[in-house]
Amino acid sequence: MTAHQHHLKADLLLVLTTVIAAAGWIFSKEALAGLPPLLFVGTRFLVAGAVLAVFAVPQLRALDRRGYRSGLLIGALFAVAMALWILGLQHTRHLGESSFIASLGIVLVPVFARLFFGERPPASTWAALPLALAGFACLSLAHGFRVEPGQWFFLGAAVVFALLFNVNSHVVRNVPVLALSTLQMLVVGLLVLPVALWFEHWPAQVPAAVFGWLAASALIATTLRFLLQLHGQSLTTPSHAAIILMLEPVWTAIVAAWWFGETMGALQLAGCTLIFAALLVSRWRWLRSLVGELLRR
Repeated sequence: MTAHQHHLKADLLLVLTTVIAAAGWIFSKEALAGLPPLLFVGTRFLVAGAVLAVFAVPQLRALDRRGYRSGLLIGALFAVAMALWILGLQHTRHLGESSFIASLGIVLVPVFARLFFGERPPASTWAALPLALAGFACLSLAHGFRVEPGQWFFLGAAVVFALLFNVNSHVVRNVPVLALSTLQMLVVGLLVLPVALWFEHWPAQVPAAVFGWLAASALIATTLRFLLQLHGQSLTTPSHAAIILMLEPVWTAIVAAWWFGETMGALQLAGCTLIFAALLVSRWRWLRSLVGELLRR
């Protein structure tokens, strides 16, 4: 396979990954019609982790105690992030705008790197933050000068995801990606399900269609998505992959408009546009690298 074919395959795989991620929002929202949120997310990730474990057996066997401790740490943070995310999804009235709020974690990553690890963020970070704040303000104003509960939950999830990314990059080293992801998914299930059992009322009966949405969330939007993303990233540079993966909120807004008939008002559209601009600005160095890479092909 030529270099051009490798790049093309990587692009297709990563674009497909973002489309599947967007579809995952729909799967999850539909599943919440018949399942309480924490029960759903705990089951989803326990099933996905069990499936990934089949592929990760050699890596899991090779892990030492430190590797397992790292997996538990990442899994605990991921559990908090996913709990906030699913509660946001339960309360939201608009998937499109919610996906853009959740993506704010990308902008916050360099800020957390500065706060916790003393790194100096690139200048683009300080240019991106006002755009992100203005975008979030527009989305809040769209609902009558107040921040809705779902927006708070998604903003909290974005903050935890930013922290998770930094811990993943700076603390967890030399742990194979597949093994680490398997552990963190299993930990989400093992931590969230007891909380769901304690705080939530589980339904006596669940419609068959809801089980279908749950299976799609676990097997397609989680397991398959991760495997495709991992393979796509192995065929290209991190900068290239990062730019393509930022398309997820755009696809989510499009899919939500098609599936649920969502529309955006002027303030919502302005807010989402500003947040997406903030994502691009925050990754300006990578975006410039991607443009240069494309011009060299």
